[in-house]
Amino acid sequence: MSAVVEPVEHGRARSIELVEHGPARSVALPDAVGRALAAGSVVDAAPDPYTPGRWSLRAGSKVGAVAVTVPGAGEPVTVRVAPKVPIARLFFLLGYSLDPKGPWREGEVDVAGHRELLPALAHAVERQVDRALRQGLLQGYRETVESALVVRGRVREAEQIRRRFGAMPPVEVAYDEFTTDIAENRLLRTAVERLLRLPGVPREVRRRLLHQRARLADVTPVIRGQRLPDWRPTRLNARYHQALRLAGAVLDDASPEHAPGGLRIEGFLFDMNRLFEDFVTRALREAVRGSGHTARLQDAHTLDEASVVRMRPDFVLYGPDGTPCAVADAKYKAERAVNKARRPGGFPEADLYQMLAYCTALGLPEGHLVYAKGNAAHAAHRVRHAGVLIHQHALDLDQEPAGLLADIGEVADRMRAVPSPV
Repeated sequence: MSAVVEPVEHGRARSIELVEHGPARSVALPDAVGRALAAGSVVDAAPDPYTPGRWSLRAGSKVGAVAVTVPGAGEPVTVRVAPKVPIARLFFLLGYSLDPKGPWREGEVDVAGHRELLPALAHAVERQVDRALRQGLLQGYRETVESALVVRGRVREAEQIRRRFGAMPPVEVAYDEFTTDIAENRLLRTAVERLLRLPGVPREVRRRLLHQRARLADVTPVIRGQRLPDWRPTRLNARYHQALRLAGAVLDDASPEHAPGGLRIEGFLFDMNRLFEDFVTRALREAVRGSGHTARLQDAHTLDEASVVRMRPDFVLYGPDGTPCAVADAKYKAERAVNKARRPGGFPEADLYQMLAYCTALGLPEGHLVYAKGNAAHAAHRVRHAGVLIHQHALDLDQEPAGLLADIGEVADRMRAVPSPV
């Protein structure tokens, strides 16, 4: 049954506070806002069948905040979803997923004691951008294509003939320009602009972000809907690496930003399912590095002999001879609903069926399911008539990073010690 709450007033804007995978709440909302939340996959939203004007809202695995603005309805409604794990732990998972070699141990990425995700993220990004720009803006060569009154670089003959046959000037030219308007700076500028539009960024952090935007004033931000420019880590842009990786997280597709029919949704969301999967697979890969084994993430295989049914396990470990020797899948939410006897549900059985299919198709005697710690401890099941052993590991995310990585190391040790394939 949904708890009945009213939106909290923060200044003039209305704010609804939810908790990741928490109980549903009944909230008084304009129907247009409720429909927008449901259509945008922000939270599970459904109209109350008995009380017009009220909606039942329940947060899933996405955490963060979004602001919904309805034309003519006054101030926006902000929905905030708090993660169950502490902010410092979440940033460790995020940072390690972005770069296992980076400075992501707790305390090395400053979140300034912020207890909400967006203020902490905005603060962390601003600090990393500031560090990246302390020696000035990075410069590099960028290819420019334009119509010019003078010849510069090389003439684009095909374009000149197609567009201006028999007419000069202007001339269709292409040349390399040494400039600050390069991919790295454009990504930082775009991330700063994005954060400045998000709801809930503290005033002091916003002031510092405005300062960073001024430093990047000559850089062209990426327009909404355009493809983000690619960048590659090199020695020359080393001081930008951490800032660029965090900027990439800010600009990720999980951030809703659209305006159907004049309705506007703007905000930032982390999908904890994806974040946990990224962390587990990258940590497992680091744990087996140097052992002679090869790890592949999201490795494509087929289930059937006709190669019609595709499957993509999160993590497949290959031995020195190039054959699969272990498979793992990461599952963030371990709990099933309690049954009528009020006994905890434990690990979902469907995950076992999925892992059995992976092991069968890959010819492996063991498989590994890795969960965020819920209401069950480690378990192992040997499948009748198949001999396949399926491990179910539970990671406690609310522990020190060293302990969490040690637990991942134990899973990796089990995977390397797997017996000969069936």
